[in-house]
Amino acid sequence: MQSRNPVINKLGQNNRQSWGGPTASPQHLQDMYNAPSYAAPPPTTTRPMTIDDVVVRGFITLGTLVLTAALAWYFNLGIGVAVAGVVVGLILGLIVSFKQSTNPVLILGYSVSYGLAVGVISRFYNTAYDGVVIAAVFGTMVAFAGVLAVYALKIFRPTPKFTKFVVAAGFAAVGLMLLNLVAGFFIPGGLGLRADSPLGWVFSAAMILLGCFFLLLDFDAVEQGVRAGVPEKYSWLMAFGLTVSLVWLYLEILRFVSFFFNND
Repeated sequence: MQSRNPVINKLGQNNRQSWGGPTASPQHLQDMYNAPSYAAPPPTTTRPMTIDDVVVRGFITLGTLVLTAALAWYFNLGIGVAVAGVVVGLILGLIVSFKQSTNPVLILGYSVSYGLAVGVISRFYNTAYDGVVIAAVFGTMVAFAGVLAVYALKIFRPTPKFTKFVVAAGFAAVGLMLLNLVAGFFIPGGLGLRADSPLGWVFSAAMILLGCFFLLLDFDAVEQGVRAGVPEKYSWLMAFGLTVSLVWLYLEILRFVSFFFNND
C-alpha cells in the first residue's frame, strides 16, 4: 500500500528504479530525506461555514430587499417597475437555485429586483387597505419565529420524504398560479385561486403553510451545512433561501389578511 508520506514514496520510487543495485549509503538516504519532495501548498483562507455567517449574510440580503422596497414605496414607482422586478428577480433566482451559485452579486441582485416589486405591491395594498402592510409584516415575523421555535425545539424535523413532498408541492403551486393567471385572460378572476372567495382563502392559507414548510427546509439546510463543514461562501446561498421563503410568506400573508381587512 502506498504511503501518504512523500519522503517514503520517493524512497520507494528510487528503490524500484534501482532494484537489485547497491544499497544506498546513510549519507545518501539523509540527503534524500532532506530534499523537498513536493512544493508546499499555499496557505488556504477557506474556513467552514458557521451559523453566524448565515445570520450576517441573511441580514445583508434581507436588508437590501427591505431598503429597496422602502425606496420603491417612497418614490411611488409604477406597476411596470414591479413587473420588471419580478421578471428579473425570477431569472436571477432560477440561476442561483439551479447552479447553486454563491455569487453575492446574483443574490443581492435578486434582493434588489424583488425589493422593487415588494415595495410597489405593498404600497398598492396599503392604499386599498390602510394598515394591512403592518399586519402582514407582523404576521410574517410571527410565522418565522414560530417555525424557528418548532425546529429549534426539535418538535418536527424534515425527512427526505417530507422534503420531496414540499418541493413537489411548490412546483404544483407555481403551476396552479400560472394556470390561474392565464385563465384570467379569458375568465374574470381566472380559476378563483386568487380571488376574495372561500376558494381563494383556502388557497392563500395553503400557500402560507407551504411557505412555513420551505422555512423548515431552509433551517435544516443551514444545520446540515454547518455539520458538514461546507465552505463559508455557502452562507450566501443559505441566506438566499431564507430570503426567498420570507418573501413568499410575506406576499401570501399580505394577500390573505387583505381578504378580511376592514377599510372603513
